[in-house]
Amino acid sequence: MSGEGGFPSRGVWRRPALRWVDVLVTAALLGLLYGLLRLAPSLDAPFLPEQAPSTVSTDPSDLPYYAVRSLLRMFVGLVVSVLFTFVYATAAARMRRAEKVLLPVLDVLQSVPVLGFLSVTVTAFINLFPGSTLGLECASIFAIFTSMAWNMTFAFYASLTSQPGELDEASRVMRLTKWQRFWQLDVPGGMIPLVWNGMMSFGGAWFFLAASESIRVLGHQYALPGIGSYAAAAIQEGDLGKVGVAIAVMVVMVVGVNVLFWRPVVAWSERFRVEESEAAERPRSAVLDLLRRSSVPELLGRPLRPVGTALDRGTRAFGLAEHPLAPPAARERTGDVFFAGAVTAVVLLGTWRALDYVDATVGLGEFGHALWLGAVTFGRVVVLLVAATVVWVPIGVWIGMNPKVTRFAQPVVQVLASFPANFLFPFATVLFVAVGISLNVGAVLLMALGAQWYILFNVIAGAYAIPSDLREAMTGFGVSGTLRWRAFILPAVFPYYVTGGITAAGGAWNASIVAEVVDYGSHHLTATGLGAYITAATATGDFPRILVGISVMSIYVVALNRLLWRRLYRIADTRYAL
Repeated sequence: MSGEGGFPSRGVWRRPALRWVDVLVTAALLGLLYGLLRLAPSLDAPFLPEQAPSTVSTDPSDLPYYAVRSLLRMFVGLVVSVLFTFVYATAAARMRRAEKVLLPVLDVLQSVPVLGFLSVTVTAFINLFPGSTLGLECASIFAIFTSMAWNMTFAFYASLTSQPGELDEASRVMRLTKWQRFWQLDVPGGMIPLVWNGMMSFGGAWFFLAASESIRVLGHQYALPGIGSYAAAAIQEGDLGKVGVAIAVMVVMVVGVNVLFWRPVVAWSERFRVEESEAAERPRSAVLDLLRRSSVPELLGRPLRPVGTALDRGTRAFGLAEHPLAPPAARERTGDVFFAGAVTAVVLLGTWRALDYVDATVGLGEFGHALWLGAVTFGRVVVLLVAATVVWVPIGVWIGMNPKVTRFAQPVVQVLASFPANFLFPFATVLFVAVGISLNVGAVLLMALGAQWYILFNVIAGAYAIPSDLREAMTGFGVSGTLRWRAFILPAVFPYYVTGGITAAGGAWNASIVAEVVDYGSHHLTATGLGAYITAATATGDFPRILVGISVMSIYVVALNRLLWRRLYRIADTRYAL
């Protein structure tokens, strides 16, 4: 270190060489920032509803620009979904009385189709940003958000309610604040299911990209530049060649997002796995390895450390992560009675106003017709769930319990799950017409293309999350065959399957909106069902029938969740939580 005379050697004074990895990461960040700055003016372009374009150009040279616009909407929707998940799921898991309201509300929100949200929010966002495209952009992002958030919220809620008791006790012993407990225990504990379900939700949102970019509500057609609106325009023209080009671009986008974003996030989330023995093989990501070798992320995060310290200190005023002393039983019962009374009054008032509105417009008899259509769609949902369970649970377990298989199969599954299946609907329409298959039967297949992946992804996540020491113990004891499945594998993945099942059911109801009405050129196929009913009402701006259709769909979804899925949730929490 020192030369003669005690002076530092020449190597100490030499500045660190500029590494190529830092140059590459910096260039990528600058390129991303430059792209966002170039897109910003187009997001706030002048906009008049009466003169808004109803379609976009189908020139293939515009596809790169459309792809970037769609990706920006998708990632903004993902960020908003994560923030919503953290707030909503934490409130439902930590507040006993709020849970009784928040979970049923979440059931209802999950059951409301994307078109139902669009029919209400498009006009509101346009009025919020008059004369600007930003209002329509917000409406599109909100529609994407509604197709992502519910699955992620259910997954994070499940991780909070099944949190190991010893970790909860440790947070109290360490006297963590509620803020510290959230970031040091709750988020790390739920990171793996949150990442996997976020990946699945992101893939599911591609399914509704066309509906969120080519918006047809209240008798108006609005089109935003994007890959979804391009596909909708090509389908309307009946040009299978341009639809094929859109499919190719979509595959490139899905693979690119998986390689550059989701695979690094999945590999990074491994740091939060809790187990006593090291897994034989961990997921790897070249992008994550590149970021870890670069000093740029550390330099960017350094200025934020004082902010984190200040938040840790400032949030002590909100109390520690300790449950308050239990109030007297009489006072608690009194509070429950008043709370239940207030909620019941609000629900009854809203129900009475809605029924009065429907009775004054289309008549209450419309509910009977919608309930029958809902029963038809419900039958399709049941067939889909049974078939998806039988097919994908064994495959998901096989993928999740074999790290080498996971490494190669996960990108393939991600592409299949993320690909918007409704882009294939024109080809399915041609096949149905040629073979003579009724859409009443074909709609089950079309719904499955958008909903079955929730079960597969959650089962993979559940099998992958099984601690290595438990797997080794089962192998050491010689447990195999049927006994291994009955006593070890199925109980271990059961909580994840329930999360996947409830979101797959909700996704199937949502998918019925686009699966029961298929258009391609001069062909128009319609199936009997509640999805087709809501689609027709939304296109014409028939608010009474939109309200009837959404209400009936909510009744079916909430009833199924209350009678089946919530009971399975309780079984998963009490008997099968690891």
